[in-house]
Amino acid sequence: MEKPNIIEYSVFGRYALFTDPLSKTGGEKCSYQIPTYQALKGITESIYWKPTIVWFIDECRVMNSIQTESKGIRPIKYSGGNDLSYYTYLRNVEYRVRAHFEWNENRADLVHDRNENKHYDIARRMVERGGRRDIFLGARECQGYVEACSFEEGNGTYDQTDLSFGVMVHGITYPDEAVREEEKGKMTVRLWNAQMVKGVIRFPRPEECEIRHVLRDAKQKPFIYEKNFQGLNEFEGGDMVGMVKDVSGNL
Repeated sequence: MEKPNIIEYSVFGRYALFTDPLSKTGGEKCSYQIPTYQALKGITESIYWKPTIVWFIDECRVMNSIQTESKGIRPIKYSGGNDLSYYTYLRNVEYRVRAHFEWNENRADLVHDRNENKHYDIARRMVERGGRRDIFLGARECQGYVEACSFEEGNGTYDQTDLSFGVMVHGITYPDEAVREEEKGKMTVRLWNAQMVKGVIRFPRPEECEIRHVLRDAKQKPFIYEKNFQGLNEFEGGDMVGMVKDVSGNL
């Protein structure tokens, strides 16, 4: 793909929890000050996702002041009962996000679905409609909302500010998205030195993150035609006609 297809959107909500893993050791959670690459990728996949494509987050613009609020939570224990914990959330958040998709090279069985214009048009429509699935800002209890926008429009709180957030989690590389040969068949966590310049966070590509650690071995599920999936041939005539008949009874 020579020219990536780019989507831009605003995501906002009353609360967000992009958990710093170092804060979980005592059973409590504290949010990073900014969203992680993986969290924004999950939001983008909730807007539109197909196994044919892989989303890459290019930039994130922080629009509102970084504010936190602690809440008393009673998480359910595996052994039964619950304890009182304090979770520290970000409050009143809004981010402008710019992302693009590329083909998933680890799914050669989906080469026939590599129609750039089709996926871009669907993604653009889904942004305008607020996404296909529910949007969450880092945690299930933090409901988010998506709207179409221009990345540069509007005034952000940090438009004239540079900040460093130190080393933080970038994301996780799963076997079906691994690019590096030494990481294929493994699950790898990535870290990076997060910087905000003039209110904009520019993310490196996953394979460019220098701080990496293999978590464990993990196998990519192979999809073998007519063995563990059939595609549209499950329906009459190998097309959508059978599906339409099954659902509506007529064409």
